[in-house]
Amino acid sequence: MLDPGPVLILGPHEDSHPGLHHDLSGSSDGALLDAYSETVTRVVDRVGPTVVRVEPHSGGRAVGIGSGVIVSPDGLVLTNSHVVQGGRDARLVTADGRRIEARVLGDDPDTDLALLRAMSDGLPFARLGDSKQLKRGQIAIAIGNPLGFESTVTAGVVSALGRSLRGRTGRLIEDVIQTDAALNPGNSGGPLVSTSGEVIGINTAVIAGAQGLCFAVASNTAGFVVSELIRHGRVRRASIGVAGQTVPLPRRVAHAAGLMSRSGVVIASVEADTPAARAGLEPGDMILTLDGEPITGVDDLVRVLNGERIGKPLPLDVLRRGGMRQLTVTPTERRQAK
Repeated sequence: MLDPGPVLILGPHEDSHPGLHHDLSGSSDGALLDAYSETVTRVVDRVGPTVVRVEPHSGGRAVGIGSGVIVSPDGLVLTNSHVVQGGRDARLVTADGRRIEARVLGDDPDTDLALLRAMSDGLPFARLGDSKQLKRGQIAIAIGNPLGFESTVTAGVVSALGRSLRGRTGRLIEDVIQTDAALNPGNSGGPLVSTSGEVIGINTAVIAGAQGLCFAVASNTAGFVVSELIRHGRVRRASIGVAGQTVPLPRRVAHAAGLMSRSGVVIASVEADTPAARAGLEPGDMILTLDGEPITGVDDLVRVLNGERIGKPLPLDVLRRGGMRQLTVTPTERRQAK
């Protein structure tokens, strides 16, 4: 539970000229405030009915609570993986109080997203927008059920783009949106919405103790995860079968090899009968590039090993006992944790 912290109460409007006061109702400032309010209200009227409370349950007993958003006419619902907590069923509560059963179609802890299907027809839905079109400073509206308060609306701006956030699995979630729209426990899984009424992110995290540091998984990532979960029931990712750690690359070695990077991944162990073993990788090898992309750390290696590279022979540059070697590795699909 987050401490909401001190409440700042703003006093009446003042300016630098004593005795000079503005009537906001008739000023350009007033018109701007009215336009802002009308924009937020219009978006909430459109998207609010698509936001649901998500109550995952196990054995008929609720095991948590969060938010979700209906994103298709056939009742697909996006929420957070940490909301469903590995469950297979959930109860949804709509903005007008209806209770609808839902089942979990797929769960991807690596991006903290889960996909449900509501067992009901004719539900309102919101559309996923293109998060690549976002700009810092544009208005962002969050709708959800923070701390159990239904259908709460907060608004702010897109504070930053392209952030990375480490998920519960330890894997970095890429292309995360930072916003100052107020979020609290219970907002998880709810939508971050643009002024055009499109979902631009799925709210996922709040930094405890910080003010205005909130994060959402970008809608383009969510769209990719949805398509993977519908097609495969999981998000496919590649693996080569090594354990490694990020270590500095000696400057003289980097200079001799013509490398700009200052670090790489040293292999600590190679699993038997894996792509790495078949490629001839050995403990102590330092991975410098994979498929032409620089590998400066473990996070780079994880990022490059996406589903598109499963089954494809990839060139791999390694440093072995002071000399450069190029090998070829063919990743297989990563086994999912049970």
